[in-house]
Amino acid sequence: MAPWQEIGRSINEGGIAFDKVHGESIWEKASNDPEFNKLFNTGMASVTKTILDAILCGYKEGFSKLQGTLVDVGGGIGRAVAKIVEAHPHIKGINFDLPHVVETAPVFPNVTHVGGDMFKEIPYADTVIIKSVLHDWEDEDCLKILKNCQKAISKTKGKVIIVDIVLYPEDKGLYEETKLGCDLLMMASCGGKERTQHEWNKLLKDAGFASHNIITIPAFVSIIEAFPLEN
Repeated sequence: MAPWQEIGRSINEGGIAFDKVHGESIWEKASNDPEFNKLFNTGMASVTKTILDAILCGYKEGFSKLQGTLVDVGGGIGRAVAKIVEAHPHIKGINFDLPHVVETAPVFPNVTHVGGDMFKEIPYADTVIIKSVLHDWEDEDCLKILKNCQKAISKTKGKVIIVDIVLYPEDKGLYEETKLGCDLLMMASCGGKERTQHEWNKLLKDAGFASHNIITIPAFVSIIEAFPLEN
């Protein structure tokens, strides 16, 4: 709760509330503190559990059409890609995250854990999925990640599947307060943000994607399909 108490100071002075409280970023703390790393990974797995059924249902046809390998960028301990592969066993899963994260990942059938840094290189795959990651970062960092996602897939047959919140100014629906709460959480914990449809359009265009589709599913997140070439 402490970072929430520092939001006002971080707005007035600049910087990130979590960093002011702990003296390091949330990513540094996860790397340096095994107990915090375990708590963080468990929390992220719980968030995944709340939305995974909606993802599998809302994108069932999309997953069924995938071929070859699917790499989950920032996939944590791998529960999401494991469930996708379980539902669609023709897909080979790769769970990609920082080394200290995948070190604690359990074994899942047809899933390979790979440690690395998404800002440097992403393992080659037929399709990339990146869930609840881009909202952690400012646009400049997101562009680096998205460009590396492009490098990891075929320009003619590949695609990037983004699972994240899309804010709509006119949105008065069931998930409006959840989306706004997540926006504040990102600001306090890591300096990130949730993005409007217009901001997603600009970010993907600036990253070099030729086209994209936004798919609404029964959850507070949406699915964005991004293609290197016109689809």
